[in-house]
Amino acid sequence: MAATNLAATNLAVRATPFLFVLIWSSGFVVARLAAPHAEPLTFLVVRYTGVVVLMLVLALVARAAWPSWRQAGHLAVAGIGIQAGYLGGVWVAVAQGMPSSVTALVVNLQPVLTALVGWAAGERMGPRRAAGLVLGFLGVTLVVAGKLTTSGITAPTLALSGGALLAITFGTLYQKRFCPEFDLRTGQVVQFVASIVVTAPLALAVEDLRIDWTPAVVGALAWSVVVLTGGGISLLFLMLRRGAASQVTTYFYLVPAITAVMAFLMFGERPGWVAVAGMAVTVVGVALAARAPVQARAAPTG
Repeated sequence: MAATNLAATNLAVRATPFLFVLIWSSGFVVARLAAPHAEPLTFLVVRYTGVVVLMLVLALVARAAWPSWRQAGHLAVAGIGIQAGYLGGVWVAVAQGMPSSVTALVVNLQPVLTALVGWAAGERMGPRRAAGLVLGFLGVTLVVAGKLTTSGITAPTLALSGGALLAITFGTLYQKRFCPEFDLRTGQVVQFVASIVVTAPLALAVEDLRIDWTPAVVGALAWSVVVLTGGGISLLFLMLRRGAASQVTTYFYLVPAITAVMAFLMFGERPGWVAVAGMAVTVVGVALAARAPVQARAAPTG
């Protein structure tokens, strides 16, 4: 029985990254469904509020432990980066006309940026990981190449998408460093309350708070709260708890490929052969980078 339980646990651990990628990829489909019917920051505030209510109920029912004030502060900082900064930047950039393919290309520099920060902090890059990172980004470029266009690329939209990249990179590294262990229910209450505090004033300042409550918007909101956050964000945090941030973020390379498959199944957008080749290259790159061991560089001797 113990061996069976151990095998099941190992299988669950190995499946976690791929389940996370599948859920995270659906976020771009959700954005496509909601975008015509809701202003981006307004939708995100409602989404964050739904997450707070959901996680608060789960935490109270389970009598989950709440973080200390110090840990809550760290969680709030990380949450603002991962939630408010990343999602706000991506959604507003797309709403302002930035093509989703270009946005995906910008934010998928995250594995490279995270690895470079890790290297600067003392992690050994290694040829296997470096090759995986290069192949992964090349694959992402091929996947979105057929949709790349300069239309909608302006200084503000580039700043928004670049800011989203920096925000999620900072947030994941900060969380891994200062608060890797916490209850996923109470911790997310803290993170999303902090995200509301940051996002709500911006929505009030620049938007009309418009949401057309169509079935598509209601479905997108429900999926965002329960699956994308309750499932996807929780899985991301579990992965950060178990592995190095540079390894975890490598799986983001798979998101454009899975999104392309979802777009084909849901909207009939058939990917070309270049995109299919890019998917294969991405898988190889992720396999190389994610399985490369993370070690500290040897201290110089003298």
